[in-house]
Amino acid sequence: MTRKKQIIVPIVILIAGILLFIGFSSMKKPPEEKAKVDNTPIVAVEAITVAPMTLHVDSYGIVTPKYETEIVAQVSGEIVELSEAFVRGGFVEKNQLLARIDPSDYEAALIDADANLASALAALEQERAQGQVAEEEWKRITDASPTELSLRKPQLAQELARVKAAEASVLRAKRNLERTEIKAPYNAMIEDRNIGLGAFVGTGNRVGKLLGTATAEVRLPVADNQLQFLINQGENAVVNLVGTYAGIDTTWQARIARGEGVIDSKSRMSYLVAVIKDPYSLESSTDGKKTPLRFGSYVNANILGLELAQATKLPRYLVVNNKVAVLDEESKLHYVDIEIVRQDGGDVIVSNGLSTGDQLITSALDYPVNGMKLALPSDKEESIESDDDANTATQIASVKD
Repeated sequence: MTRKKQIIVPIVILIAGILLFIGFSSMKKPPEEKAKVDNTPIVAVEAITVAPMTLHVDSYGIVTPKYETEIVAQVSGEIVELSEAFVRGGFVEKNQLLARIDPSDYEAALIDADANLASALAALEQERAQGQVAEEEWKRITDASPTELSLRKPQLAQELARVKAAEASVLRAKRNLERTEIKAPYNAMIEDRNIGLGAFVGTGNRVGKLLGTATAEVRLPVADNQLQFLINQGENAVVNLVGTYAGIDTTWQARIARGEGVIDSKSRMSYLVAVIKDPYSLESSTDGKKTPLRFGSYVNANILGLELAQATKLPRYLVVNNKVAVLDEESKLHYVDIEIVRQDGGDVIVSNGLSTGDQLITSALDYPVNGMKLALPSDKEESIESDDDANTATQIASVKD
């Protein structure tokens, strides 16, 4: 009996172990399949737009009048009249009276000069008559020839000289009388006035200063290497001037009138001169009022230059050895040779090599190889969504089973 137990017990234990192994094995889940890892580099891209482009050169300057004049007294005397417009900031027109010097002494001088002229003319006529008498008397004498003196020609020449001197005195007196009226030589704005009513001024004394309002100028410094981007080195180019008026940014249009033709010894810059007609809008109609461009204003200038038929602007850091990386239609890396026209700060202007719609790669690649496969973030999202959908379908199928 004992021997049977010794045989049966191990067999029972073995059978029980086998059954337990089979039971546990049936409960064990099959190992899940690992998803395939996609190691395709993800890049960011930007669509290229190629279009006509106008190059420009930036500069700056101060608005100044083309003409400015120091007015001085050309005769001396007391100021007896001042124009109401002859004040700082006042606007005057050409030939408008600014001030009047007491003309009394100069009117008297003109009368005296006229009297001297009349006396000289009378003496001239008298000398002519005497010369004719002398000539007739000499005609009666047949055995001698008359001399210049006997015909009174020297006396006549002397009287002619006196008449010319008297005429010159009249002209001088008239001119001095006219100079008692101090007038504006052109349409202008008064910058300064140095006289008052009743003040005495001497010849050469400063009366005031005028700034011409017909034309304003701005000297624009331009680096010599920037002139190549302007048509004919900027001559007659259009300029947009940007400044502030009453706290508001305002744009005025000007035109390059000339270049100064030299390079400044200190700044090493060339200077172009922009001209603005009627800066204070004094000649404009009231229907089309424009914002005045005041003298002394600081303005930024945008000089329009060469026109490119097809061009685009790219960040400078994306260009390596005149090549840029693009994503082609097969989602592969492709390097394109480009033609750089100009460097503009942190950008470059490209005229050839790219077309509208090209996908410019803007993100960095660790180990770029021409022709390597690349992916966009949107492609990765679609791939992840596809994998999620597949896993969901598998799980549903397993549950059904």
